[in-house]
Amino acid sequence: MKLELLESLRRSRAEVLAAVDGLSEYDRRRPLVPSGTNLLGLVKHLAGEEHGYLGEALGRTPALRPTWFRDDPYEEHDMWAEPDESTDYITGVYRELAAHSDQVILSLDLDSPGQVAHWENHETTLGFLLFTMATETAQHAGHARALREVVTGSAR
Repeated sequence: MKLELLESLRRSRAEVLAAVDGLSEYDRRRPLVPSGTNLLGLVKHLAGEEHGYLGEALGRTPALRPTWFRDDPYEEHDMWAEPDESTDYITGVYRELAAHSDQVILSLDLDSPGQVAHWENHETTLGFLLFTMATETAQHAGHARALREVVTGSAR
């Protein structure tokens, strides 16, 4: 089960990164919905989720702390790319944090305990966090495909 969930997560990660591939900087950063969300912002958001759910929550905090992290995690600016955040930086952070997550996943059992500070019931497990990340990343991969279609005018 763990390896199947990990493979699903990896496929969705690849879809998210493919959505930004080959587009101009403008199109990667262009706000496409009223909230300001853009394609690079989805990558940033998912990088933060990897850091938190498949790192910090399991007691395996990654060495890499993205520049967009603030002292208050609820004030993150992660659904759009700021002008000083390059595509290479954002996608590089995402790839590095995903690799860290993969190592954590492979080193722990699904019933390994975790704790998410901002959840009402803080206690959880790697299995639940992995399921959460696999489904959230798949959901955002769908968002990324739709946003890319808006930018390009056609399905990829």
